[in-house]
Amino acid sequence: MAVDESVISKLEKLAKLKLTDLERTEMKGDLEKMLNMVDKLSEVDTNGVEPLVYMHEEKNVLRTDKVANVLSREEGLKNAPNRVKTYFAVPKVIKK
Repeated sequence: MAVDESVISKLEKLAKLKLTDLERTEMKGDLEKMLNMVDKLSEVDTNGVEPLVYMHEEKNVLRTDKVANVLSREEGLKNAPNRVKTYFAVPKVIKK
């Protein structure tokens, strides 16, 4: 895949970035390096290699869920620094 101005523009739009010309040039170079690195994988001979589903043979040990020592809503909220009725109040982090 060739990295050209249209690819950079699409990425800039998707990431909601406004890049300078220098940053666009640097990004193009970095993306080309990454793609070249991934392209190296095509040089590896994988004939006769079984595909991996899991990296190890260990099984995940699961347990059944048991309800125990349940806090009431008031107990859970009693140390909350800020609350609105029965909810934790947190500072707004998303700006429009």
